[in-house]
Amino acid sequence: FLGRISPEKRVETAIEIAKRADMPIKIAAKVDKADTEFFREVVRPLLDHPLVEYIGEIGEKEKNEFIGKATALLSPIDWQEPFGLVFIEAMACGTPVITRPRGSVPELIDNGVTGFIVDSIEEAVDAVHRVSAIDRQGCRRVFERRFTSKRMARDYLDIYSNLMAKPLLSGMESGVAAFDCAVTPPGPPLIKQG
Repeated sequence: FLGRISPEKRVETAIEIAKRADMPIKIAAKVDKADTEFFREVVRPLLDHPLVEYIGEIGEKEKNEFIGKATALLSPIDWQEPFGLVFIEAMACGTPVITRPRGSVPELIDNGVTGFIVDSIEEAVDAVHRVSAIDRQGCRRVFERRFTSKRMARDYLDIYSNLMAKPLLSGMESGVAAFDCAVTPPGPPLIKQG
């Protein structure tokens, strides 16, 4: 588990999955001030188990090694994940992801290829047992094909090229958009200093 300890990230569920699967779990996560009570009341009591190792927050330098050495990234989120950068980071390291179908997850994780998308704790436990069947080099290849900065830059260039080839407004002459823009010199600040 890598990320932030908060109710919607479901670290307590990740611990339960690991315990049911009889698989050690390492937790590298920070606790924001707003979530200290949740950590103290819900998570901390679960850390006193031989399969559970709480590392705490790690830096960027340690992150690649942490993810790269993991059997899988277990992230049973319970919120509409808008992007899930940690999933991309896991794939970059060739590490499969086990997560729930929330938000962008189905767009990021290829079920059975880069990890498993699960709907229940039972499915997650089964996924933990099957995760070794996932080709770690295949995870990395998917990352290279879909998420590298080179790929994203190429996609942006394609989008810009397509936009430049089309008129921006209907009825335009010579493909150049004319905009009415009122340009005014900077005035006095809205809030007086001192």
